[in-house]
Amino acid sequence: MRSSLTMVGTLWAFLSLVTAVTSSTSYFLPYWLFGSQMGKPVSFSTFRRCNYPVRGEGHSLIMVEECGRYASFNAIPSLAWQMCTVVTGAGCALLLLVALAAVLGCCMEELISRMMGRCMGAAQFVGGLLISSGCALYPLGWNSPEIMQTCGNVSNQFQLGTCRLGWAYYCAGGGAAAAMLICTWLSCFAGRNPKPVILVESIMRNTNSYAMELNHCLKP
Repeated sequence: MRSSLTMVGTLWAFLSLVTAVTSSTSYFLPYWLFGSQMGKPVSFSTFRRCNYPVRGEGHSLIMVEECGRYASFNAIPSLAWQMCTVVTGAGCALLLLVALAAVLGCCMEELISRMMGRCMGAAQFVGGLLISSGCALYPLGWNSPEIMQTCGNVSNQFQLGTCRLGWAYYCAGGGAAAAMLICTWLSCFAGRNPKPVILVESIMRNTNSYAMELNHCLKP
């Protein structure tokens, strides 16, 4: 079983898979932001949260210690986080799609040419740029009331207050940076140039096919 990738291409496929999985996993995990509320630790991503207050008996607030996503898209605390959810999700989907094609290129001959590899690298750059944009939008939502309650009521845009950024935020940004800088560069050398013999055979095959179709059309 021959590969359509060079040795550099194999490394590119591996790194593409690693960066895509890292960014996508970080996107789904609610560990982008850590704070506390009612003496309990609280964490957020863009569309998920761990530990949240609900009204119990006697209208008193109690903390439910579990993780879950917001009930609807409109329930996400701020417009910035809604935009971040869409933009980051699109970037992760693009990186996963390219990574899947790159892995298939390790197992299938003539799947990824030199030009195709460069096009896939451009797609990775766009995917990484989308995720980076999502990470840049994330601090714009720190002034929402829900986040302020968790961050000591002193947080604001680009000001964390008593909260701190979580490891998933850094992993998402790091995966995006690696995809944009390393994977995009490696993709330029990932695909194999088509062999001249294969090109000639392909051209001859197509020429013969067209000639047969033309003869068939010209017959009375």
